[in-house]
Amino acid sequence: MADKRADHPTDPVPGFDTMAVRSGLERTHYLEHSEPIFLTSSFVFENAAQAAARFAGDEPGFVYSRASNPTVSAFQERLAMLEGAEACVATASGMSAIMATVMSLTANGSHVVAARELFGATLQMFKILERFGVAVDYVNVTDPGQWRAAVRPDTKLFYLETPSNPLTEIADLAAIGAIAREAGVLLVVDNCLCSPALQRPLALGADIVVHSATKYLDGQGRVLGGAVLGSRTFIEETLVPFVRATGPTLSAFNAWVLLKGIETLGLRMERQCANALALARWLEANPAVERVLYPGLESHPQHRLAMAQQSAGGAVIAFEVGGGDDETRRRRAWQVIDNCRLLSITANLGDVKTTITHPASTTHARIGPEARLAAGIGEGLLRVAVGVENVADLSADLARGLAAG
Repeated sequence: MADKRADHPTDPVPGFDTMAVRSGLERTHYLEHSEPIFLTSSFVFENAAQAAARFAGDEPGFVYSRASNPTVSAFQERLAMLEGAEACVATASGMSAIMATVMSLTANGSHVVAARELFGATLQMFKILERFGVAVDYVNVTDPGQWRAAVRPDTKLFYLETPSNPLTEIADLAAIGAIAREAGVLLVVDNCLCSPALQRPLALGADIVVHSATKYLDGQGRVLGGAVLGSRTFIEETLVPFVRATGPTLSAFNAWVLLKGIETLGLRMERQCANALALARWLEANPAVERVLYPGLESHPQHRLAMAQQSAGGAVIAFEVGGGDDETRRRRAWQVIDNCRLLSITANLGDVKTTITHPASTTHARIGPEARLAAGIGEGLLRVAVGVENVADLSADLARGLAAG
């Protein structure tokens, strides 16, 4: 941890918010109070022997920012502490984190079991990998029996999101993790929608955690970033060589922005979760809404499991409007969006500003109608990622949209 803790290893482990503010900081000789930004592509050496030792890995130190950078390392250390991981590698985006993880663990002839209920771009990535000889079978994220039945001798990993995006389905991490260990495969969990402020998958049965740091870790929609966390052996021996050679590198500036975002992660998530619960209850009582999916609601199919794995329900709500055929449902969903004047119409989430999107025509548009149907993403579905505004203003804005729809 930062400051003087390294010199006092027997001190108690700090709380989450303390680690979010202070971990990962190594002050330079200038004794700066805020984290410095090392905007440099390369690092110089005292002599040729030191350069050779650094390149060979025989001496610790920085060589080239594609491989490592002090600001990026600070972000990695901070996030590793918050997730309870041995090590972390940062990447340029959430998708590059997923790509690096899956590609570093698979090859032509490998088999992956993935949740059917995945983010649209993740589903597209798996389709691309199938062209290179990686077989992928899709199962229901909420049914551990399907995960067990899908295992093959060549299965390398399980991949899932919990909660899923956008329907907020909850995976039983302990049960699926036990199946993975029994089969000798790795369980990879996308923790984007919860962040370590609400859920720590490694403590629940996961082997590897991936993040789109673009979302809640930044929290203000400013920069792209990703991260992969797991055992030191996996990170250093499997993932680092892949990332170093292929180059999906997080910039030092983006790492610095993410470090500052993490400082308020706990505070933001507390407010956003409280807002989301209040808004979900309001939506559930609105006659224009057919159903609401939010893990914090007692009506959610996996509410009890969610509350056992998460400290709160999260900040993402899915709800359905309309009736009739798909064309009618889409028209009504779009009318809700178009008549909101406060909510931002954007597919990003994790921002302090509340956003609204129509998944079938945005985040999941490219996966095709059959895949959307299998994933349960209908034309009347809307996703709201709740921010920190006054919840009365959010409900009033949605009421305007729902009245129009």
